[in-house]
Amino acid sequence: MALSSDSLRLTGVIPILATPFYDDETLDHASLTRTIQFFAATGVSAVTLLGVLGESNRMTDAERSALIRTAVAAAGTLPVVVGCSHTGTSATVALAQEAEALGAAAVMIAPSKQPVPNDDAIFAYYRRVAEKAKLPIVLQDHPASTEVHMATPLILRLVREIPSIACIKAEAVPSPGKIAALRKGLDGRPMPILTGLGGLYGFFDLERGSDGFNTGFAFPEVLLAITERARAGDFDSAYAIYRQYLPLMVFEQQPGLAVRKEILRRRGLLTSPRVRHPGGNIDPATAAQVGSLLERSFPGQDLTMPVRV
Repeated sequence: MALSSDSLRLTGVIPILATPFYDDETLDHASLTRTIQFFAATGVSAVTLLGVLGESNRMTDAERSALIRTAVAAAGTLPVVVGCSHTGTSATVALAQEAEALGAAAVMIAPSKQPVPNDDAIFAYYRRVAEKAKLPIVLQDHPASTEVHMATPLILRLVREIPSIACIKAEAVPSPGKIAALRKGLDGRPMPILTGLGGLYGFFDLERGSDGFNTGFAFPEVLLAITERARAGDFDSAYAIYRQYLPLMVFEQQPGLAVRKEILRRRGLLTSPRVRHPGGNIDPATAAQVGSLLERSFPGQDLTMPVRV
């Protein structure tokens, strides 16, 4: 049953899931199930399927549907957010309606690029989706992938006038300042703001008003620890954790998915680190670097179990 935007609180840590493939590039549903159940055991608030780095643009419609079914079944009571962005409004509506029918708890939607920048067209896009698809919406502001720059007043208008927007995913850099402006403009309204971008600027975003992380970093345990310390007001401890694992975040956040998928494979979550063509796959030298970095980051730890932070 779908949750309303009032009853669904998208805060804390919400991992963006990598889409698992076998070496022949067919979908690996067993690895998806394993990943979701592992992340759930770490204490995440929800999971996001088919995000920007979920390779959704390399999948057929039938594969999308099958992945949503698998994710919802694996998640149980853990909310599943489904990426439903599309260049066409009607197509976005259809994707959101399908996600709702298949049991998703919310949808994540980013605006599509217009030939001429047009705030009114962006507003109409979100309004139409909200009118025709009843799930709560995560508003994604990620100009690096969309080439759409949403000014703070536009985002605040969207939140104010479209009640089903339940969360802002703030990924426009420099992110700390924009998050602070959004938080000020919300004027006390309890709207979750989550940071993404692989966690690269996460500590600074938390300092300026972020409620947590919505990103694909392969160690949600680290993000949970940072978020918990920040929520408690212990920003010195949060910074110490962030600083300790920042080299790993930086290395993983290189363009593409090859490094992240290799780490997830080493965690025992993915059978194969395969990235679907035309995406690039990891080379032996980089894989060796990954191994060295993981040992430096988590010396002596079994990465197939939740790590100690």
